[in-house]
Amino acid sequence: MATALITGASSGLGAEFARQLAARGAGLVLVARARAALDEVAAEIREAHGVDVEVLAADLLDADAVATVEQRLAAGGIDVLVNNAGFGLDLAFEKNAVDDEVRHLRLHVEAAMRLMHAALPAMLERGSGRVVNIASVAGFVPRGTYGAVKSWLISFSRWANVVYAPRGVTVTAVCPGFVHTDFHARLGLPPGQEGVPNGMWLDAATVVREGLRDAARGRSVSIPSWRYKSLVAASRLLPDAVVVAAASRGR
Repeated sequence: MATALITGASSGLGAEFARQLAARGAGLVLVARARAALDEVAAEIREAHGVDVEVLAADLLDADAVATVEQRLAAGGIDVLVNNAGFGLDLAFEKNAVDDEVRHLRLHVEAAMRLMHAALPAMLERGSGRVVNIASVAGFVPRGTYGAVKSWLISFSRWANVVYAPRGVTVTAVCPGFVHTDFHARLGLPPGQEGVPNGMWLDAATVVREGLRDAARGRSVSIPSWRYKSLVAASRLLPDAVVVAAASRGR
């Protein structure tokens, strides 16, 4: 039976990855800051699917906590790593506290890189494994530092998939657009105040289902929904000024 370690697993896409992987029979290691919320998700999944669920409360912006998760990965037994933990910031870079920007960079890039580095040796020795990095369509367009950190995840995933897939380990960047989760609420934007047209919203279950499908197929990049596939393709043909203006709509 496979075991998946998922970061940011207490809500949103992370919790949905946990549910869908458990439904396929995978055991879970759930990682997030909030122990109570993790326990609630774990209890729900144990009852619904009868799989083993380990809870690991860890703030990935804390060096000691990251080291604990790295050690869990390095110990082996993890078949799937889902790097999902993250948060957003205001697009007005000049107004954001630089320390917040540094934490943003560390969580999305450094923490994800460290966990991949910890997981890969055991996966490569075994000759099988999957890494799923939750990026964003923002990684394909100029959209502040959020787009920049997601671009790093996409670029690294594309490289790593080419290098490690022949050795049995695939790496996939899942790149959703706007998804109905608590992401925007944590930015202080209640439902309906995100500035996003109704037709641009995706549901978490669809994003995860398509992401897992593309990861199983060994694809380096997964863009759920044809709407966003078309927008990404179009963005490559337009001037930066047009793309930035369009990408600035919504939060």
